[in-house]
Amino acid sequence: METTRPFRILGIQQIAIGGLDKGALRKLWVDTLGLTAHGTYRSEKENVDEDIVVAGAGPFKVEVDLMQPVNPDGRPKVHDPALNHVGLWVDDLAVAVKWLEGQGMRFTPGGIRKGAAGFDVCFIHPKASDQFPLSGEGVLIELVQAPPEIIRAFEQAAASAPH
Repeated sequence: METTRPFRILGIQQIAIGGLDKGALRKLWVDTLGLTAHGTYRSEKENVDEDIVVAGAGPFKVEVDLMQPVNPDGRPKVHDPALNHVGLWVDDLAVAVKWLEGQGMRFTPGGIRKGAAGFDVCFIHPKASDQFPLSGEGVLIELVQAPPEIIRAFEQAAASAPH
């Protein structure tokens, strides 16, 4: 297995939390914990009705998607498990996906595509298969193409951090 990675994971872009009632999620994350409402997203195809809230600001803000299913009996089951997925900023999504596929990583169907926030995304499957022995080890992981300003901010933060 090749170990020299031609890409970098920069940081957490988002976490997605699901429940049958996003109102209860909103009460916790916005009303109680104080995150800021940012927008909404709804997709019948993806069986999701979500409120997008954020923690932090600027290039280091983290999106928290509060998701409930459009149809509780439909798929995907965005509420099960409750921690639906983790999104990671990556500096070069296309290179990362190609390299990871070469390592045997299993991705969900759909390849690289536009995500709800407008960034290119690709999902690492939570379960391995015979054909693809690497996976998210039980966690759905969204790789998110970082825009140039996010890449620069992470590079500047890393350069100024004590070593």
